[in-house]
Amino acid sequence: MQGTIEQYQFVDWFQKHRPDNFTYKGSIALFEYLEQLEWETGEEMEFDPIAFCCEYSEYATIKECLEQYDNIESIDDLRDNTSVIEVEGTDAIIIQNF
Repeated sequence: MQGTIEQYQFVDWFQKHRPDNFTYKGSIALFEYLEQLEWETGEEMEFDPIAFCCEYSEYATIKECLEQYDNIESIDDLRDNTSVIEVEGTDAIIIQNF
């Protein structure tokens, strides 16, 4: 990320300033996803935590996420419509809002 934000700085910022948006493990998963996205696109991102909070949402379970959408019935449907980031070691997922 522009300004060379390290994982610990990214996670620390969210835990201090926006703990209700992403869990500790969720913020790690989001950071890793965004780094991979930078690598795949070849474009460096700016660290804009408020934009990340608007663009991505973490749900404790897939079921909780699916309840938010009338036309999405399965994780496969969800993946067909948006990016899904699994939070390692939990049942949680992060999706790119659509």
